[in-house]
Amino acid sequence: QCVAGTEDWQRVNTEIPVKSPRFAVFDLAEGKSYCFRVRCCNSAGIGEPSEATEATVVDDKLDIPKAPGRIMPTRNTDTSVVVTWTEPPDAKELVGYYIESSVVGSGHWEPCNNNPVKGTRFICHGLINGEKYIFRVRAVNAAGLTEFSQDSEPIEVQAAIGGVLLHGVCPELSGKAGGLTDCTTSWEGMHESSQPIFDTDALLKCNAKFNRETLLGSSDKLGSTGDNNVRETVKDAVTSAPQKVAAKQASKSQPGYLLTLEKVTKKKDRAAPSPPYDIMVLESVRDSMVLGWKQPKVTGGTEITGYYVNYREVVDGVPGKWMEANIKAISEKAYRIQNLKENMVYQFQVAAANLAGVGTPSLPSQPFKCEEWTIAVPGPPHDVTCTEVRKDSLVLLWKEPVYTGRSPIAGYYVDMKETEAKEEHWRSVNEKPLQKKFLKIGGLKQGVSYVFRVRATNQAGVGKPSDVTDPVVAETQPGTKEVVVDVDDNGVISLNFECDQMSPNSKFVWSKNYEPIEDDSRLNIDTKGGKSKAIFKDLGEDDLGVYSCVVTDTDGVSSSHTIDEEEMKRLLALSHERKFPTVPLASELAVEILEKGEVRFWLQAEKLSGNAKANFIFNDKEIFNGEKYKMKVDQKTGLVEMIMDKLEDKDEGTYTFQLQDGKATNQSSLVLIGDVFKKLQDEADFQRKEWHRKQGPHFVDKLGWEVTDDCNVLLKCKVANIKKETHIVWYKDDREIMVDEEHDFKDGVCTLLISEFSKKDAGTYEVILKDDRGKDSSELKLKDTAFADLMNEVCRRIALSATDLKIQSTAEGIRLYSYVTYYVEDLRVGWMHNDTQIRFTDRVKTGVTGEQIWLQINEPTPQDKGKYTMELFDGKTGHKKTVDLSGQAFDEAFAEFQRLKQAAIAEKNRARVLGGLPDVVTIQEGKALNLSCTVWGDPTPEVSWLKNEKPFVSDANCTLKFESGKNVSFTISTVSTLDSGKYSIVVKNKYGTETSDVTVSVFIPEEE
Repeated sequence: QCVAGTEDWQRVNTEIPVKSPRFAVFDLAEGKSYCFRVRCCNSAGIGEPSEATEATVVDDKLDIPKAPGRIMPTRNTDTSVVVTWTEPPDAKELVGYYIESSVVGSGHWEPCNNNPVKGTRFICHGLINGEKYIFRVRAVNAAGLTEFSQDSEPIEVQAAIGGVLLHGVCPELSGKAGGLTDCTTSWEGMHESSQPIFDTDALLKCNAKFNRETLLGSSDKLGSTGDNNVRETVKDAVTSAPQKVAAKQASKSQPGYLLTLEKVTKKKDRAAPSPPYDIMVLESVRDSMVLGWKQPKVTGGTEITGYYVNYREVVDGVPGKWMEANIKAISEKAYRIQNLKENMVYQFQVAAANLAGVGTPSLPSQPFKCEEWTIAVPGPPHDVTCTEVRKDSLVLLWKEPVYTGRSPIAGYYVDMKETEAKEEHWRSVNEKPLQKKFLKIGGLKQGVSYVFRVRATNQAGVGKPSDVTDPVVAETQPGTKEVVVDVDDNGVISLNFECDQMSPNSKFVWSKNYEPIEDDSRLNIDTKGGKSKAIFKDLGEDDLGVYSCVVTDTDGVSSSHTIDEEEMKRLLALSHERKFPTVPLASELAVEILEKGEVRFWLQAEKLSGNAKANFIFNDKEIFNGEKYKMKVDQKTGLVEMIMDKLEDKDEGTYTFQLQDGKATNQSSLVLIGDVFKKLQDEADFQRKEWHRKQGPHFVDKLGWEVTDDCNVLLKCKVANIKKETHIVWYKDDREIMVDEEHDFKDGVCTLLISEFSKKDAGTYEVILKDDRGKDSSELKLKDTAFADLMNEVCRRIALSATDLKIQSTAEGIRLYSYVTYYVEDLRVGWMHNDTQIRFTDRVKTGVTGEQIWLQINEPTPQDKGKYTMELFDGKTGHKKTVDLSGQAFDEAFAEFQRLKQAAIAEKNRARVLGGLPDVVTIQEGKALNLSCTVWGDPTPEVSWLKNEKPFVSDANCTLKFESGKNVSFTISTVSTLDSGKYSIVVKNKYGTETSDVTVSVFIPEEE
């Protein structure tokens, strides 16, 4: 880039070349002109630069607007035609318009103006009387000229009837509340460039509005005097919109609707309207005032075609002569009267006209002083009317104030009260100001009469309220119908309204957001008899809003329907469904694996006719019923399915079922690629193998384990399709441990019981089923984590089997113990004394004896009193047993310990014969007998002998000895038969006495 006029080129993208032929340039100086050029580059280098662009000014882009619309020529004089048009919708900074004319059929266009026309109305002079012309317009702004508008309808150049312009020659203001217009009677006959432009205030627009329908001559108007320089100002009103738009809408659906004056005058059942009423001032400046009034309550059997206003000065309370404010009838209910005198007091009266004539004028208004309004707040809204009256709601419409105050209007407040209520009962309907100029008011009480008023607000505050509406009773008239939205079989969306209360002059008038629909590019209006239809050409976001329909010349027949974004989406979806009907599906295309490993694709329609058919597509190619694919369409149930015997690698892709049932169609697809296809294929293969497996003996439930109530481990599995000939063999670590050949299953369960399960039982267990039909196996690994999980459960069951802690006294001390079903090393045991972990010593120790888990407290003391807890931990959870060793329990246990201790001492130290003496001695007479034994006792026991229960002492033949406190001997030197008998040794000390017996039998040898 470089600044225009210099050669200081700078590279814009300094780092990476761009691949796109488009690049946004930032950080340019606003108002400066720049030139640009581009270089290409490849692996060989950078090429020569392109030619530089023309200088471009950095500024906001101004686009050429679209062409003007709605070109409407209207007869004016015998050599001129009034041409009006609508401003382009996207126009910005318009300079003006150029108008061209062409004689029909000539193909030659002539310019009508040399300089751009500011307004949207132009009088083309110098035309040939009797010739037919067409016209076209294009706009111009700083960006250039627009395209030409569409050609207007042909019009024959001749003077308008009675010299009166038709109403509607300025359609650009129709439906725009607040669009006041000026016109001057002296314009006629002047070229557009020389016509004066009036600038009364910010609200006044330099365009004119006239009656579309032919009015009566001036001889029928109020008086015959007037000022030809009075400028007419008309305030466009929503309530008069039906009168403006009805002719246009009706002419499209009912050709020949517009009546000539001659036909109108032949109607005998029409009468002039009653007087307008409630005249009020909407704005006052130094030399003009804007009046507003209400439409006559009686229209005379036909619609109001215009109004005539008279005014008179009031000096010191004395009224002067009435003067005519307007020569031509005005179609609106607001009018600016010009050329008044500042600070003069005036009175006004208004008369309405229809095709039957001019009605009686209203009573003179109250006196109003012509003076400049300087208040900061807005003036009153006007033309407040009620429509769509129902038993609990109505729609209130109004127009914005003519006088806006010192700042733009920010919104509106609506007030209401019951008609008979006092002034202090006025209440506001809305808390926040409304931006729109209509409001649907709900919550009304049926049969109650209400009145309403509207106030405008701006930055300065809330202005004066409007005139109060006429009383309205909240009730739904019999036969009331609502606007109904409809979508026909071709998908055409329309709003429909019916009326059975129409008079010969009634017309349907459609509005959007209560503004007349003049742009027919979005809607077509079709009216036949008592039915009217607003047909959307292409429903979109531009069509969102409230659509209302009013039937003129009735007792307020009207209704509306709101199309918001949600309603639009619903209607578009329904329209698409009607245009392109679909076969409704109860379920989309799905896939499942059948019992034998077959793959089933299926969907179900909600309903199918007998003519319904389906096409089956795989990877964009149609497939047909055959060996690989089994296809079926059940019209009764709506089920459409396809079964494949086996899913192979080449079957990866997209499957689509296309349905057609008459005009309706639908399709559903399923994508099976990548991991999804692989998973489905594996599942089908597994299912196929499972089916083959189940044809012989097989496992229903694989080998598993459970821990019995006795804390033993039971290995079990559930089998099926078993015969008596089926072999069931159990293995551990590939070593056969049990064969079950004679089985008689009640519920098909095989079991292996392992008693007192422990670490030695860890390993891999397997069960094999086999017979002539096949073989199946199931394996269970009880190692590592699996073994630990099982042992945790075994320990848990063992811990749960523990009995309550009991207290037992011993000679050594006190023992606390509990019994379990059996003990394994994996069951961890812990003891606590008064919730403190016990530290084991020689005095306090724990152990397991068989199934008994114990805590031994030797030589207990009072400090050993308290609560003792045994906790058995199974690897996951602790199980506790508690006993209270205190109070009486401790005292009794301690006393028993003392008793047992003493008994143990006594048993240990009592006198006793340790051994040596036989029970019986047989000896030959004459022989010597020696008997000896050992005794013990503390203190040393006393020793004595008995013979045949009588004391026995030593003599010459028998010697008794007791040596060293423990050795006792008994000797008979020569045994005789007299020595036969029972001998007893008696040992005795303070702890006890013990006797040991020996029987001596002496025999005489046989003689030889």
